[in-house]
Formats: sequence, structure tokens, C-alpha cells
Amino acid sequence: MPWFSVTKEVAMGTAMLGVAFATGVLAGKRYPSIFFGASKSSKTVIGKDSPLWQYILDHSLREHPLLKKLRLLTLDHPWGRIMVSCDQAQFMANLAKLIKAKKVIEIGVFTGYNTLNMALILPDNGRVVACDINEDYVNIGKPLWKEAEVEHKIDLRIKPASETLGKRKAKSMGKADAFDSVQKKKNTEEGHEELLAAGEAETYDFAFIDADKESSNEYYEKCLRLVRKGGIIAIDNMENRSWTRTRRFVTYLCSRATIELQKTTATHRVQTEVTLVT
Repeated sequence: MPWFSVTKEVAMGTAMLGVAFATGVLAGKRYPSIFFGASKSSKTVIGKDSPLWQYILDHSLREHPLLKKLRLLTLDHPWGRIMVSCDQAQFMANLAKLIKAKKVIEIGVFTGYNTLNMALILPDNGRVVACDINEDYVNIGKPLWKEAEVEHKIDLRIKPASETLGKRKAKSMGKADAFDSVQKKKNTEEGHEELLAAGEAETYDFAFIDADKESSNEYYEKCLRLVRKGGIIAIDNMENRSWTRTRRFVTYLCSRATIELQKTTATHRVQTEVTLVT
């Protein structure tokens, strides 16, 4: 896509974040205690004690008032520390704008901060398929979706993401399977047919994977089928290579010769792998 078709604000914002992220990686590796401190507070995701990240917040963050409201609500939650950081969310929103995204998949919603973030930048006929298994957390953000008038863009699926993304393997039908069959029929009637089964392969522009690590391979493979050429797949929590599941997934990604990987630092504790589907 030619750069002259991108708005000046989007281009400049993305460039500033890219420079700040690169600076953070180099400085953090050499002087980690100066920039990032000894530990991470349970009340912050982006490192309030870091001069670098505070500079980013002060000079490049353009957080929508309702996003800020939801972020503060989420940080008051006992598990608030696991939410996506606001600067990381803005970075992904800028990427989605650059490719003129209309259809987005989000695997792992939590309170819906990034779901709202993506819905806000999509056109009125855009769509975010938001996958999670815990509606209690999502209910924290739902009123903000409505207040932002983007509720119609969000297709919330409260079921395992592996089912939402694609077909399940056929098997003999027992009582539990009979119930699943009835539920599937109901979901289909309500417009909730699994994406691959509904013929939506290569129709999505952007996917964000931020869920259980044991299913990362499956999520990634299905997203590769669902995201169009030139689209983007972003994967959260990729920095901590001490996690066995993360190491296995990184090894798996590196074994894929058909994909192009770029690594960007979103915060000093969280990294996102960005795949450009080619």
C-alpha cells in the first residue's frame, strides 16, 4: 500500500512507536534496572516508573476516553495485570489502520479492552470476532462497548476459540455430542457458524492471539487460513522463553519457512510476534 494513502497522523504515530520500542529494547538490555525497575507493579502494565514509557504515554499515546475508563476498571480487577497494555493496543490499532482492516479476529478477550480498541478504528461495517470462554470478565467491558456505540461491530463468541475458528473433527455422537449438535444448530441459526466452515477463509485482515499457550499452534494455523494475504497475525506474551509452552511455540514458528516474522517490543515485559501473511 503506498504511503501517500496513509494519513499523516497514523504514519507519524506508528513511526514514533517503532522508534520508541527499538530504543527501549536496546536501552533495556544494557540498563534494565534504570528503565524498568526491579519488579512490575500489580497495578501497572506499561511500567509507570520507567522514564521512557512515561515519555511514550505523554507524547504519543492517543487513548480514547472510554478505552482509558475500561483500562482503569480492568486494573482494579485482581487479574488486571494480564490485560494488553495501552501502548501495545495503540500499536496494533495503527497496524490495522495501515492495512485498512475491516475484519478482525481476537482470541482472548478478558475485559474487552483491545476488542473496544479495534472496534473503534474499524469502519461502521467492520467486524471483530471476539473469542473467549469467560463471560464474567467480558461483562466488565460490555457497557463501554455500548457507550462507544461500537457494539454492533463486535461478534462475541463465548466458547473455545478452536471451535469458533474452524470445524471440529467428526466423531460418533453420544449424549454430550447430541447436545453439542443442538447447540451448534442454534448458533448457526443465530449467525454463529464456525468461521472456516462458513467459508470465511482468507477474508480477515488482522488477528490477535492472546490466550492459552497449549492451543497456540492450533490458533495460529487456523488464523493463517482465515487471514488474507497481506494481513497480520499478532501474538502476545512471546518474550518469556522460560515458559515451556512458549519455547515450544517459538520453535514451531521458526520452523515455518513460509511465513515472515517481525518482533516488536510492546512493553519491557511483553513482546508481540507480528506475522505478515504472504
